[in-house]
Amino acid sequence: MADIAARIEQFKKMAEADPANELGHFSLGRAYFEAGQMTEAAASFAKSIELNPNLSKAYQLLAMAQLKDGHKEQAIDVLTRGTKIADDRGDMMPRNDMIRMLKELGAPLPELKQRVEDRPVGQDEVTCVRCGLVKKKLPAPPFSHATGKEIYEKICADCWREWIAMGTKVINELRLPLSDPQAQKIFDQHMMEFLNLR
Repeated sequence: MADIAARIEQFKKMAEADPANELGHFSLGRAYFEAGQMTEAAASFAKSIELNPNLSKAYQLLAMAQLKDGHKEQAIDVLTRGTKIADDRGDMMPRNDMIRMLKELGAPLPELKQRVEDRPVGQDEVTCVRCGLVKKKLPAPPFSHATGKEIYEKICADCWREWIAMGTKVINELRLPLSDPQAQKIFDQHMMEFLNLR
């Protein structure tokens, strides 16, 4: 618990120092959520969405915090908006999670584009779990450990390039010293969520 309290303070300082940093607010929301502080978590996730309306995972986490806080109608509204955003962006995992949540809540599903391709996967191709399309795979796993193999088998080269750009933003905006194991853990968590592998 002391670890979570320290992370809350770290991200709180970051969000106050740079109020326009959506990743700082998102990470602060995650830390509040882990600490069971749902009202604060919801406020931080809402701020990250206000700064970047395309953060599909933030809609899902905001709705989860709202549900735990007893705000079902607000959560349904957030899930409906978030599902459409995730569908438009091809963020399949948050989209599918939010669809499941809406069904469990007995809420109507928004109209979505069908982004599933019905064609066989060729050699050097992969059905990407992030964009849902059959596309060119990476030439080799990006890392030698199990996560690298998972990325190689499930993520297309285009989505990996998108992550490289976002990863630089995560390091810079969250000021992550990757020599620190805790910072590496935060970086890996952002990577897995961005790639819809978690």
